[in-house]
This record gives sequence, C-alpha cells and structure tokens, in this order.
Amino acid sequence: MSEHPSNPPLWDVIGRLAALFTSLDSERGMTPEQQWTLQVLKLTEEVGESAQAVVGAWGTNPRKGHSHTWRHVQEEVADTAITSLVTLHRMLGDEAPAFLADVLARKSAKFLPQSGHAEET
Repeated sequence: MSEHPSNPPLWDVIGRLAALFTSLDSERGMTPEQQWTLQVLKLTEEVGESAQAVVGAWGTNPRKGHSHTWRHVQEEVADTAITSLVTLHRMLGDEAPAFLADVLARKSAKFLPQSGHAEET
C-alpha cells in the first residue's frame, strides 16, 4: 500500500504525535523513563481493547452479546499499531524507523526465504 500524495509519510505523522505526547509529559515533570513506562502501559491498554473487540465480535460475553463488528476489531488493532510506533519513536526518536526496519528484517528472515519466494517442496 503506497502513501496517498496528499498524506504525509507515516513516520512524519508518528514523529509529530510522539513529540506532542513527549512535550505534554515533559511539562508535567516526567522523566523519559517514566514517559516510556506509561507509553508501554498505554500500548497494553490498546491490546486489551483489541481483545475486548474480538470478544464482542464473537458475542462471547453473555451480558453484551455481539457488541462489536470485525471492523471494530480492525480499528483497535490499528490503534495498537499506531501506539506501538509512537512508543518506539518516543524511545528512539528519529532512529525509530531504521531500528524497526532492522528488527523486521531479522524477524522476517526466520520465516521468509531469503530469495523472497516460497520454497518448493
């Protein structure tokens, strides 16, 4: 999926969000490590909301029934992804994109063939 011409690149938006949240927390006197800790807790909250949406999509909570759609689940997962990227940027600053690319390359190398094509059996 490519960037839409009128949309700023992903990491630009993530960096702006990270800068805003860092500024607000710094004004409250929080150290970087305190900010990172709370940001990771925010990330776990987003994961929990994704799980709640799945429960709602399956209708497994007898009190609430089918309270969510799979679209809600997708939105919560997107929120989790955004929060993850903002968290990385808050921790690493402008190094975050390269750091993520490196981690992705190492992780994907465990699952994807080096040639980029599925191996024939």
